Amino acid sequence: MNKASGNGGHRPRYITPEGEQALREELQFLWKEKRPEVTQAVREAAALGDRSENAEYIYGKKQLREIDRRVRFLTKRLEEVTVVDRLPDDQEKVFFGAWVTIEDENGEEQTYRLVGADEFDLDRGYLSINSPMARALIGKRLDDEVSVRTPEGFKSVWITGIRYASASQDK
Repeated sequence: MNKASGNGGHRPRYITPEGEQALREELQFLWKEKRPEVTQAVREAAALGDRSENAEYIYGKKQLREIDRRVRFLTKRLEEVTVVDRLPDDQEKVFFGAWVTIEDENGEEQTYRLVGADEFDLDRGYLSINSPMARALIGKRLDDEVSVRTPEGFKSVWITGIRYASASQDK
């Protein structure tokens, strides 16, 4: 195991600048707003007396544990991630952060952005870099045929578009 990389020998955990910002904002919200709010609610519930049957107190303590667990996770994750904030030298190939349009055998097109595991959101078209589809697309070029293993077997898709966008063009 390679301890020097800081992540226990695992491959680097890449993240887009937007993804890192979202994690930082969540951490800030939990620590500066949510936790103090819940702490105050627990304090008020505790003042009401018998804690063993006090639902607000019990729920508040549970909420605090969940917030603290998430804060620890986010803090550790932000130390582990590698922010990819520059465009690749060869923008004709698919790399991390690319928007890739693919077409399947039925002529149906879908566009995905290859993002870090912490960012994936299929509703937004954000595909985890660790997914089989993303791994199959990495390093490929426009018009390349890509074979991807799916639960139904292998599926062929063709790359019909590759673009790299700044955050302002991301929508």
